This record gives sequence, structure tokens and C-alpha cells, in this order.
Amino acid sequence: MTAALRLADVSLVVEGRPLLSAVDWTVGPGDRWVVLGPNGAGKTSLLRVAACLVHPTRGTVDVLGARLGRTDVRVLRERVAFSSPALAAALAPGMTAREVVMTARHAALAPWWHHYTDADRARAGALLDRFGCGARAEQPFATLSAGERQRVLLARALMNEPGLVLLDEPTAGLDVGGREELVADLGAWAADGARPPVVLVTHHVEEIPVGFTHALVLRDGAVLAAGALAETVTSETLSKAFGVALAVEGRAGRYTARRA
Repeated sequence: MTAALRLADVSLVVEGRPLLSAVDWTVGPGDRWVVLGPNGAGKTSLLRVAACLVHPTRGTVDVLGARLGRTDVRVLRERVAFSSPALAAALAPGMTAREVVMTARHAALAPWWHHYTDADRARAGALLDRFGCGARAEQPFATLSAGERQRVLLARALMNEPGLVLLDEPTAGLDVGGREELVADLGAWAADGARPPVVLVTHHVEEIPVGFTHALVLRDGAVLAAGALAETVTSETLSKAFGVALAVEGRAGRYTARRA
């Protein structure tokens, strides 16, 4: 089967600063990946390349069978769900939760420039119901709690039945309760074989949901390790990545890390 995402020898240099260096990475159709690494490791830059928001300086990027640079990225972006704190901040103010979900139909940040059907509105409402926010459909997005906003963004990610889902630090700003609820939501996502492949960026191994299959570990823009979770989320690898001796433990599908 065609890989959902394939990066080959990808490097990214912005204003003379190397952000990614010779990255090789493949996401298969049923994969659930977590991307780990310290601040400045290149995690968000990697996701922006995968989301067709940035072209690499060198290398090739294939997303859902289309080669970046040889396809209409406006069309391709509608098949890739990308959620990040920056996206939430860029959404037009005043939108309701339903409108936030609905605008994903055209990969838009506001509802004013495209036509939406009753079917679009109904699908947005059904997705909000699925993530426990149906009662908030007509409430302004900005007035929702941090946990509710993240659930709305997850609902938004499924609006177009995407072929690939990219989540950049979805637990940012959540308290422990909100974080655990969201991690459980993502665990349910991972367990559903009908859901598309997903890539989750996080700083914390505690936020790896049950059922995720692979990890990519970055340091200084380069791949330190990539593969099955049991082979990559280890004390040795993460100690190298974060520059401090760490003891990493896995239990019942969840991970913890502490200073060794």
C-alpha cells in the first residue's frame, strides 16, 4: 500500500538556520506515530513540511501519493488534517465551535470566503457530538475551556475524512485532567482501525496514548531514532535526545520518564 507520508533526505534551512537535516521518514497507512525531542529539535518544522505548509530546501516529500512541488497544494491540504496551537491562534475571532469544525472543509481559517451546505453543518455537529462538545456547537470558540477547544480541533481534523492527521502538541495548555481526557481520546482513535494514520508531536512521554505504534526522536533537526515504540522510547535514546540521564519506563501502554 502507498505510504501516507514519505520524506527522503529532507533538509530545511530558514534565513540561514538549518531546522531539519537529511530526514528520512515513512508513515504507513495504519501507523500511529509520536514525534519526540527537546525544544528546537525541529518537531514543528517537520510537521509543517508534512502538512504542505513549507517546502523543503532539499529532498523529496510525498504526501498521500502526491509529490510536494508537483501537485496543487491547495487541494492536497484539504486531505491533510493539521492542528497546532498556532492554527488555533490564527482562526478568525468570533467563530462558533461548529464554524471552526466546518471551515476545515476548505482548509480555511474563517467561514466567510466559501460556501457551506446544510450537510457540512450537520457533519460538523455530528463530529462535535462524537467528541463530547455537541452542546457547545453554537458557543464562541474563544469562550470554551482549553480542553473543549482541543476537542473541537480534533473534531475539525476529521471534517474532510482526511488521509493523514498531524497534531502538534494538542495537550499544550491543558491541566492534568484535561490532558488525560485528551490522551484517552487519542487512545480510542489509535484503536479504531478505520481512522487515518496520525502523527502526534509532544515533549512528554507521559502524553503518548495507548495504542500508538511508532516513535520518531529528533535532536538538532536530525533523526536520532525511528521505529517501533519499544525500540525507540528507551532510556538510552531519550537521554541522548534531551541531554540528561533519564530512566524511561513503560507500563500498560503508557510511559514515564524521570531523571536517572
